[in-house]
Amino acid sequence: MDIAGLLHDEITSFFGYGPLVDLLKKNDYGKLTTLDGIQAVMGPIIPLLLVIELIRAIVYGKFRGSQYKITMLTYVFNRFIGRFLSIAVSLFCFGLFSRITPIKTSFTWYWFIYGYIAWELSHFVYHYGAHKVRLFWCLHSTHHAPEHMNLTVSYAHFFLEGAYADIIRTSICALLGVNLVTLGLIVFVDSFWGTFIHAGENLIKDGRLGFLNRIILTPSHHRVHHAKNPLYMDTNFCNLLNIWDRVFKTYRPEREDMPPVYGITREMNPGNFWDVYFGEFVALGRDILKAPGLRNKLLYLFMPPGWSHTGHHKTSKVVRAEWLWEQELSSGRAAGKPGKTDQASQDNSAAIRPTPAG
Repeated sequence: MDIAGLLHDEITSFFGYGPLVDLLKKNDYGKLTTLDGIQAVMGPIIPLLLVIELIRAIVYGKFRGSQYKITMLTYVFNRFIGRFLSIAVSLFCFGLFSRITPIKTSFTWYWFIYGYIAWELSHFVYHYGAHKVRLFWCLHSTHHAPEHMNLTVSYAHFFLEGAYADIIRTSICALLGVNLVTLGLIVFVDSFWGTFIHAGENLIKDGRLGFLNRIILTPSHHRVHHAKNPLYMDTNFCNLLNIWDRVFKTYRPEREDMPPVYGITREMNPGNFWDVYFGEFVALGRDILKAPGLRNKLLYLFMPPGWSHTGHHKTSKVVRAEWLWEQELSSGRAAGKPGKTDQASQDNSAAIRPTPAG
């Protein structure tokens, strides 16, 4: 085996400069007007930003190897296990569902806009399910486990998650009639932006990006998505356009007085690859084993993370409601209200106080 050649190929693939080098060698600059040419130029940008992020962290004395170790180990692990799986399932699903769609589109600018809206819907459906179905959360939690935000977090995924995501996203887009060439361009743009919004404070301190924060989803919005603050949990599921987050009431801007606290709520060792990668599966297995009856065991697979057969739920909905209730009581006390002895305060608190049913 040519170890040096394999290593060179992996480095070239990661940094994405191979197509650009080929284009420059051939002096074929006319190719810059094609999709392949655009991809060749944009391919190295995210890896270059990652290098800049690392250099800035080192220069300003903020570099910690532990912030990057597990995410990069996950990337390497996935390269050897799931590298072709997503492509295979995407093509299979597109071929299957594109035959029965009643909508036929073409590769034009207006169908591109339609396709991107359809893609964001499909991404929302996949992403929402990844947070609201315990089994799917086991696949997705690897991505949320890092306790620091940086570009390498975009590489941290369980190897089966890509296939699960692409089955849903490709199937929905095919059913909605999105053209295959259009879908390819959308996936490229979405992958680029989806990686960029993981930029951490070492690269972009204020992730709001000025006026763009009111138009599209920025790194600030995605920092909120990765946060375990009760108010932030399970929000901002879209990638670029926040249309569906607004439609389904899951949009949440970053608050000046509430910096994101990254990670997941389960007690874990963020520096242990096996805990990050398989820990949620182990926790799910334990819950299933101790659950009485087949019905409860199955419910653990499909109910939201934090659901319990005992009724003492710790889902994101319950945790947020408890936090809001505490904030309501605190604000009442700060304003000098008598709190529980005041009937109006009791009624107001009861309206948001979580119930055991979660």
